[in-house]
Amino acid sequence: MQTTSDRHEYPAHWEADVVLRDGGTARIRPITVDDAERLVSFYEQVSDESKYYRFFAPYPRLSAKDVHRFTHHDFVDRVGLAATVGGEFIATVRYDRIGADGAPASAPADEAEVAFLVQDAHQGRGVASALLEHIGAVARERGIRRFAAEVLPANTKMIKVFTDAGYTQKRSFEDGVVRLELDLEPTDRSLAVQYAREQRAEARSVQRLLAPGAVAVIGAGRTPGGVGRSILDNIRDAGFTGRLYAVNGALPEGQKELDGVPAFRSVRQVDGPVDLAVVAVPAERVPEVVAECGEHGVQGLVVVSAGYAESGPDGRERQRALVRQARTYGMRIIGPNSFGVVNTSPDVRLNASLAPEMPRPGRIGLFAQSGAIGVALLSRLHRRGGGVTGVTGVSAFVSSGNRADVSGNDLLQYWYEDPDTDVVLMYLESIGNPRKFTRLARRTAAAKPLVVVQGARHGAGPRGHAVRATRLPHATVSALLRQAGVIRVDTITELVDAGLLLARQPLPAGPRVAILGNSESLGLLTHDACLAEGLRPHRPLDLTTAASAADFHAALSRALADDTCDAVVVTAIPAVGEGSVGDAALAEALRSAVAAAPSKPVLVVHVELGGLAEALSAAASTAPQTATTATAPQTPPGTPPRPPAVTSPAAASGPADGAPPGPPAADGPSVPAAPPEGTHLIPAYPAAERAVRALAQAVAYAQWRRDAADPGKVPGYEDIDERGAATLIEGLLSRGQGLTLGGEETCDLLGTYGIHVHRALPAPTPDAAAEAARTLGYPVALKATAPHLRHRADLGGVRLDLADEEQLRRAYAELTELFGAPQELRPVVQRMAPRGVDTVVRAVIDPAAGAVLSFGLAGAASQLLGDMAHRLIPVTDREATSLVRSIRTAPLLFGWRGSAPVDTPALEELMLRVSRLVHDHPEVVAVTLEPVVVAPHGVSVLGASVRLAPPPARDDLGPRTLPVAY
Repeated sequence: MQTTSDRHEYPAHWEADVVLRDGGTARIRPITVDDAERLVSFYEQVSDESKYYRFFAPYPRLSAKDVHRFTHHDFVDRVGLAATVGGEFIATVRYDRIGADGAPASAPADEAEVAFLVQDAHQGRGVASALLEHIGAVARERGIRRFAAEVLPANTKMIKVFTDAGYTQKRSFEDGVVRLELDLEPTDRSLAVQYAREQRAEARSVQRLLAPGAVAVIGAGRTPGGVGRSILDNIRDAGFTGRLYAVNGALPEGQKELDGVPAFRSVRQVDGPVDLAVVAVPAERVPEVVAECGEHGVQGLVVVSAGYAESGPDGRERQRALVRQARTYGMRIIGPNSFGVVNTSPDVRLNASLAPEMPRPGRIGLFAQSGAIGVALLSRLHRRGGGVTGVTGVSAFVSSGNRADVSGNDLLQYWYEDPDTDVVLMYLESIGNPRKFTRLARRTAAAKPLVVVQGARHGAGPRGHAVRATRLPHATVSALLRQAGVIRVDTITELVDAGLLLARQPLPAGPRVAILGNSESLGLLTHDACLAEGLRPHRPLDLTTAASAADFHAALSRALADDTCDAVVVTAIPAVGEGSVGDAALAEALRSAVAAAPSKPVLVVHVELGGLAEALSAAASTAPQTATTATAPQTPPGTPPRPPAVTSPAAASGPADGAPPGPPAADGPSVPAAPPEGTHLIPAYPAAERAVRALAQAVAYAQWRRDAADPGKVPGYEDIDERGAATLIEGLLSRGQGLTLGGEETCDLLGTYGIHVHRALPAPTPDAAAEAARTLGYPVALKATAPHLRHRADLGGVRLDLADEEQLRRAYAELTELFGAPQELRPVVQRMAPRGVDTVVRAVIDPAAGAVLSFGLAGAASQLLGDMAHRLIPVTDREATSLVRSIRTAPLLFGWRGSAPVDTPALEELMLRVSRLVHDHPEVVAVTLEPVVVAPHGVSVLGASVRLAPPPARDDLGPRTLPVAY
């Protein structure tokens, strides 16, 4: 039991689970007085050399005084953290605050001595690096800005921990000791180091789950059928290259095999390591199984058992306990309620899932939170033969189930550098950490396409998924994902369509599209679809229904050689009659033309041409094949027969949408060989709008890739007073936990960042209004600021261009006559600003998405249409430019219908200053500037509000942590 400290309560928010360099997990927590025995046991397992490096002298054992000192902390000036596995210490770190003379001190002293000790058996796992991140975050929270460490020159590992951390540091050598000083303020380099370590560790943790050397299926039934037995059979039949074990506590004594697989009553009885355990036992038996796996050294679990968070509050508590128990042993979990995992690599061939057949190998990484949707996606990829990749399909498939531990973020870390994956497809019903997902998605999308479809967009997510609450509408979240390079689609059909195009076709250089084919009507439909998707199609080229394969080849070759086109859509309908072009001949004609000019994407729109779709996906010979002449490829022992390759979802022989792939026909064609690396195979679509939509998504993604290569910069402005703003915020927050600033306070804070708000003087009486106008100078505006009238010029609560006192008093009388007494209207007087376009700029810190900057035109029309654009903070200069141009009403800013263009560079600078304010000071949780009048020269901020709140204890800039157990 944890106890309170000498001066502060136990800081539970410092507890965290982390992934280490080798993919295992450890728990980091504060050391308390209850840890005396653990500390002594830990120290006894440390080598004499490591003890010498820690204390600079032989130190065989800890004295009672040492144990007391190292376990009694005030959690302010003296803090100790431990990394634990299985409840036992594997490493410790502590800091002691010191003054300028090196003696123990209290605040406001901002320096501390730090020291580490790592058990020898766990050195090299990245434990010290993780502890440094966490103790650094703790120190910053307690007002410490620098760490000092003294290290013996021979202790090169510890010196490397400090020097590789990326912090600004000083190094000196005196009296035979290396002294290091680290500035704890995060830097671009320290964050880059932290993110790189996070990526390597989390990718390795997934790799251990997807490429195990030995798998045990726990809960494999003695008779065929049932979940556990089905998964055991699927692993065996897929030809798993590692060792496979069946575990069933009900096996009779003496039974050594289960259908040819070595069988045991407990995983403890397995002679040798087990890397992955697939758990398929009732939920009430899972804790016992997890304990056995942990004690045996199992590295990870796939839990297909149900009865967890999806079943209600009791199940949610079981799920939390499951994650806590597994992490205690350093294991990661996929699930619970998972459909399983698949790895098609020939070096692994793992089908630890309920899919009855091993998916075809390919270069598409597939992640699904829903087992049912996962089945549908695998089925569609299977039916289309992997589409553009011939008979290939997925590189790996993961069904996360309730996503209690391993999530889409972990898979992005893995697929980012996986050489066997070219495209990532994800079906998400919830995003547990949108801020991290956006960061990882941006990095992944810069290297390979990431296509996402979101379920539960208009309501609560699945009961098994715990997610952070967000105040942002779905459309805003989608816009932020697109900003990060994510290709957002609405259906799993679009997910597959886009994924197959992107898997093996080059990205288009622009939106110009050539259309050619043997149907004028289909060409016109394709042309209209291009216009609807924002592409720039050429006039369709009609080859007529009499076109031969040579005609198609020649027309496609000309289009690919045309510098005015970036992509080609070929339309084809069945031809009837003697001399008509055959499927195989047409496919060969198109493929040979593409092979001669492979730099542009080519898509085919076909109507009921199953044979053409199959021929287009073939990689070798295109001559017609029959069952009697086809030669089956060699398959490894135990590999099930493969269904025929069918790339067209419209093929008459294909199963219904969402149905799992069935067994192959007895006389079905052989599976073509996998295409050579780099082959550009041609995707075929049954409808023009599907092909064009996939192409439009590829065009937008390619443009994002080009823009991402030069994302711009966050500008610095010399007149920004960051320290002055911090002082103001500290003083204001001392009055309360959260508050909306008054008018003068708002102007003062915004002014520190060069944002100047036009003064608005209260006018509770006509005389007060006249006095305010004399102070400000005519012409003035008279405004009602009551909540129901604020920013509603359309209701008549604003009077503009009042040139003198007579006009002002007349306007005052009109307002009070129309809307009531001044106490209800809350009128103010403001000096007139130059005429221009009224806009609104907002920034908000959302608990899920993070800091978001929004922009749109002011007024009811824009609000009604939801015409707002959004960017994640900090915003770069290029992002500010694109933000202004992203709204549908943007033409009003650029001289629409003969009006004068306004000063958009000044508007962009204003937004960049707001972005800097919110980014520099996380206590600023909301800023609204409305209206912002953008004139031909300059901008005028006529209204502003700011809300402050204490910053969260941890954010995405903090140390690496796994999500809390859901």
